[in-house]
Amino acid sequence: MSTRILPEFDLLMPHTVNEAVKILAKHKRKAAVLAGGTDLLVVMKDGYRVDYVISLAEISGLNSLKYDSKQGLQLGAMVTIADVVKSKVVKEKYPALWTSASENGSPQTRTMGTVVGNILRASPSGDCCCAVLALGGSVILRGPKGTREVPIDKFWLDYRVTARKPDELALALKIPPMPHGTVTAFTKMTRTTLDLAKVNAAVRLDMSQKKCTQARIAVGAVAPTTIRLPKTEKLVSGKAITVQVLKEVQQSVSTEIKPINDVRSTAEYRRDVTGVLVRRVMEQALGGI
Repeated sequence: MSTRILPEFDLLMPHTVNEAVKILAKHKRKAAVLAGGTDLLVVMKDGYRVDYVISLAEISGLNSLKYDSKQGLQLGAMVTIADVVKSKVVKEKYPALWTSASENGSPQTRTMGTVVGNILRASPSGDCCCAVLALGGSVILRGPKGTREVPIDKFWLDYRVTARKPDELALALKIPPMPHGTVTAFTKMTRTTLDLAKVNAAVRLDMSQKKCTQARIAVGAVAPTTIRLPKTEKLVSGKAITVQVLKEVQQSVSTEIKPINDVRSTAEYRRDVTGVLVRRVMEQALGGI
């Protein structure tokens, strides 16, 4: 049963990444990492127990949001969802991510919650998860053996399970620069404005001479993790995206998802509307059709 009372734990405040990694290596699953805390504190009040909580608040540089035309976008582990909403470069270069952030929760949770935290939570209905999967990118992890990058396509292994090891710290999220002509968009359906998504969808369409050369289509809340739709992506690649193609997209989507019944929706409803949502987000990305 959820209460307002946190369980007892030791709060550790490392001042460097190396110090934080050493603590994680020592305590592993007995420790949890605290960035914004919008997820961790909730689950701790709901029964999750660890002996140690490692705060990232005193480590400099983790709140860095950087963009380079050749390297792309890099969001440090302490970059908040509100920071992304305030960023003009994210709004211009990565509209799918910007929209997912601007519609994520309440102003209070956006101010505290971090984008990397949203990725690590690995919720199949995560808004930033859906946008990032469509855009492509990687998560930078640091552990006792050094630094490694895990492609976002391989990061979510199962429901709430990621490729991060217990002794690794997530340092940043990297998203590549978008090619000239690329368009992106994100949308979702909810019961109420601040609720988690019944279904969400995001697309990245690399366009050249009015044809889609490559597509990345992501949907959430229709499988144990946020997923891409390779069959549907292949359907649009190499084609001009016409009204007829969009009809075929809508029909294709339902064959690639495995929704369930839960408190927010039924599997049947999700199966019926996800194709419509994908068609709409593609239209949104293309500016109407």
